[in-house]
Amino acid sequence: MTTTTSTADAFGSPTPVLSFSPLVLPVPGRPVDLQARVSAPVTGTDLPVLLLSHGHGSSNHLSSLNGYAPLANFWAAHGFVVIQPTHLSSRTLSHLHTGTAGASLFWRSRAEDMKHIIDLLDVIEGTVPQLAGRMDHSRVAVAGHSLGGHTASLLLGARLTDPDDGKEANLIEPRIKAGVLLAAPGRGDALNGPRAQTASFFRTMDFSTMTTPALVVAGDKDDSRHFTDMGPDWHADPYHLAPGPKSLLTLFDAEHGLGGISGYDAAETTDENPERVAAVGRLTWAYLRTQLYPADSAWQAARDALTAGSNPFGRVESK
Repeated sequence: MTTTTSTADAFGSPTPVLSFSPLVLPVPGRPVDLQARVSAPVTGTDLPVLLLSHGHGSSNHLSSLNGYAPLANFWAAHGFVVIQPTHLSSRTLSHLHTGTAGASLFWRSRAEDMKHIIDLLDVIEGTVPQLAGRMDHSRVAVAGHSLGGHTASLLLGARLTDPDDGKEANLIEPRIKAGVLLAAPGRGDALNGPRAQTASFFRTMDFSTMTTPALVVAGDKDDSRHFTDMGPDWHADPYHLAPGPKSLLTLFDAEHGLGGISGYDAAETTDENPERVAAVGRLTWAYLRTQLYPADSAWQAARDALTAGSNPFGRVESK
């Protein structure tokens, strides 16, 4: 890959995308088969893989393989194979949310879903039409929004104490080389909101072990009062409390939906802003591109473009 010198060169022209859904992956011991959507550019080889973990929003289908089209489509059109599982916490599987081990948020199962997908990359290549032989299994990244950001944090090395057995849960996945945390939960000792008891596993979250490179994306108006009165800074904790290398993208005037990343025209988005969504797509793509291909200057070009205008939509800091 040649080194890029401008944002136009960095992003290039989008490629048409093929999408295959549902991809059904039997997983022994899982209450139901693991279903996923796979999106990939119609051309290209040695394509990096990006696992996308959905959140736990109020809509019925955004928290499934059917959500996050604004990001999945952009990433796939610019060279990633994007794989979106439906986690057991999805509202589409609400029949599992009572009496099933790990219910209702299935924090451990969500991370294990991503490990299973990496285990089965050969199967995925052989199942999805036109994908065989085109994936680079050595370049795998993860992204997650909200609860999906928590899932990504665990895969990147964060740890917690399992409230059911009191043991430390270490779910780091060394095959994942970089990650993006979108409006992810922060420190557990700040949980004092009315919903805190429903997510007790958040309380012991330890970011000091999250060593894999990551970009944390936080909105400066994302005030999750149902979990904490700490304010929007809570969502920047994964950056401040984790060791480097890390970067923090703070989006001005962005709320929890970061402009609407979970779906086109989604009713639950409180800060609808297509330009912000497009910017999130560009910045996250550029970050992951450079992390997976260090000679590629896409991330620096994207950061330069962010500060070039007179009215930037956000700021980036790194350590």
